[in-house]
Amino acid sequence: MSRIGKNPITLPAGVTIDIKDNVVTVKGKLGELTQEITGDITVNVEDGIIVLDRTSESKDQKAKHGLYRALINNMVVGVSEGWTKQLELVGVGYRASNQGQVLDLALGYSHNIILELAPEVKVETVSEKGKNPIIKLTSFDKQLVGEVAAKIRSFRSPEPYKGKGVKFVGELLRRKAGKSA
Repeated sequence: MSRIGKNPITLPAGVTIDIKDNVVTVKGKLGELTQEITGDITVNVEDGIIVLDRTSESKDQKAKHGLYRALINNMVVGVSEGWTKQLELVGVGYRASNQGQVLDLALGYSHNIILELAPEVKVETVSEKGKNPIIKLTSFDKQLVGEVAAKIRSFRSPEPYKGKGVKFVGELLRRKAGKSA
């Protein structure tokens, strides 16, 4: 069996799950998420515990077993607690500010980059004197937060010599030595 797929998922208080025609809907205090289940994976809910089963031992079904268990678990955690990603702007003159859902980035180009975010993603910028600016992205949808964070990071990826650019907080960069004297 799939090591991930066979683990049960416990539903926290305030989270409900609804299964109709291979579509799983999870509702919680932060929002509502849906996921379509393809293949012969069955989802069973008993006493606040979600268990996923498969009908055969084919390679495709083993892969989907773990995949859908992870996706449903991410949905349950998202609607109950939420997901957060933090990005750090490393570089002289790199700034970030937000007006509601509009993020304004100064990343060393001749113009500022203005990015309008989806309403499901909450953005917050922190700028303290002497520290690098930080962008905090929060949402109940893990995939959406990851996509937005990756898009922001792609505007100025960290370079390997000085480490300048947009990086995740806690990300370890592979640094290179410069010219030898």
